[in-house]
Amino acid sequence: MRFQGFWLCLGLLFISVNAEFMDDSVEMEDFDENSEETDELSSEIKYKTPQPVGEVYFTETFDSGRLAGWVLSKAKKDDIDAEISIYDGRWEIEELKENRIPGDRGLVLKSRAKHHAISAVLAKPFIFADKPLVVQYEVNFQDGIDCGGAYIKLLADTDGLNLENFYDKTSYTIMFGPDKCGEDYKLHFIFRHKHPKTGVFEEKHAKPPDVDLKRFFTDRKTHLYTLVMNPDDTFEVLIDQIVVNKGSLLEDVVPPINPPKEIEDPTDEKPDDWDERAKIPDASAVKPEDWNEDMDGEWEAPHISNPACRIGCGEWSPPMIDNPKYKGIWRPPMIDNPNYQGIWSPRKIPNPDYFEDNHPFLLTSFRALGLELWSMTSDIYFDNFIICSEKEVADRWAADGWGVKILIENANEPSIFKQLMSATEQRPWLWFIYLLTAALPIALIGSFCWPRKVKKKYEDVAFEKLDICKPQTKGALEQEVKEEKAALEKPVDLEEEKKQSDGEIVEKEEEGEPEEKSEEEIEIIEGQEEGNKSNKSGSEDEMKEADESTGSGDGPIKSVRKRRVRKE
Repeated sequence: MRFQGFWLCLGLLFISVNAEFMDDSVEMEDFDENSEETDELSSEIKYKTPQPVGEVYFTETFDSGRLAGWVLSKAKKDDIDAEISIYDGRWEIEELKENRIPGDRGLVLKSRAKHHAISAVLAKPFIFADKPLVVQYEVNFQDGIDCGGAYIKLLADTDGLNLENFYDKTSYTIMFGPDKCGEDYKLHFIFRHKHPKTGVFEEKHAKPPDVDLKRFFTDRKTHLYTLVMNPDDTFEVLIDQIVVNKGSLLEDVVPPINPPKEIEDPTDEKPDDWDERAKIPDASAVKPEDWNEDMDGEWEAPHISNPACRIGCGEWSPPMIDNPKYKGIWRPPMIDNPNYQGIWSPRKIPNPDYFEDNHPFLLTSFRALGLELWSMTSDIYFDNFIICSEKEVADRWAADGWGVKILIENANEPSIFKQLMSATEQRPWLWFIYLLTAALPIALIGSFCWPRKVKKKYEDVAFEKLDICKPQTKGALEQEVKEEKAALEKPVDLEEEKKQSDGEIVEKEEEGEPEEKSEEEIEIIEGQEEGNKSNKSGSEDEMKEADESTGSGDGPIKSVRKRRVRKE
């Protein structure tokens, strides 16, 4: 069982390791056997630029190959060196590097370690009123991502909005999309809420998603990011049409929309006589007279190296030991502080800036979409932007664009074997797991087909089968009766045999091999004891019955049933 449990644990470990590399949301198939069908599928698909089927505020597919309507920023960032403050990052319109579809193009961030900024005006401003907001676009980290983002900003509809001056401090209403720095994988949903009293904007961050986002940054596939904001002050965030985050604008953002009714008084100060000590020393306590504060006992002069120790030490002296009476430095016990006033905190006063906004969906309207990014990795692919008010319109748009990409990517997905082999390039230790896993079926088959033999604790007790009553001749029956008479005339021999057999059993029990008696054997032994007691009285009756049973003639007659005895 231990051997089988070891291999079972090993198999579970192998499955958990592979889960890191396998996309558990996509059904994997071995396309090596159907490579010809895959090639035919890629060649037969004819891409058609998605077309919106309802009211939209903005759409962009980049399939024309031109940046018509897009404006490159000429601004400079503040408070940094002039050499790196310029938004001089390069943008290109290209097809995907892998799994490309003829005719399908996207916007690609081409520069590393540079600031990028590009934006476009909406067909009409979006005003937050009684219609939902749906924002959707595609991202593909074609070379993975070290540090950088792929989020978008919905630029506020202000009088001073100039897309050529678009930079990091340009006023925006919503910021949404993936971002990564170090090992921190994020999916931003940030909106700027205006204080109705002060007019100051404050960023509100939605709670992070409950899913692991790492694979969306590392699998080099095209992923679809969708934000839905509803007039009932709820929101949903989706990746590849699967909800990864949802909540309420009133409850699931940080800091909360509405401030507290009371705040701490900033002018309040802690009094000088405020006592925060919960315990104080007992002033009435007295140090006991026998209290010993010496740790090492009686003092002795320090020792120096004995020159004689070079060839052999001189007079022996016992080593120092801890003082068994040592109690440490005496301190008076602690008692409750009668003057304890608790931990001081400033008094509460009404919040002069308090307000209550029960409808935070009514944000500042926006009229432009922009990408303002810094990245240490190039070739980040963007495609198929859409802003609308109906989720069905966005779903149809996604099916015509992202859906085709996913179909091709899944068709060209390498086999499981190739994925496992590629995983060993970065994790050589996986070879050890693979080898052990390959031996797992052989070990399991061997353990079940050739199980280990277990020593028997008890010897099998065999008994003679009952003789089936069968016809016997008169001569055979007389011979049997004579044998029984001879056995009855020697009860001592039976006692000796019984003692001998009992002795063998005792010896076996002393040797650690106890012998269990079955119910039939116990009945036989008890029958022998009763038979020995009634040998004399019963022998005559048996002789009479035997004589009567023999009758006359040599024909077959019914035999006497033999007593079952134990095999030696």
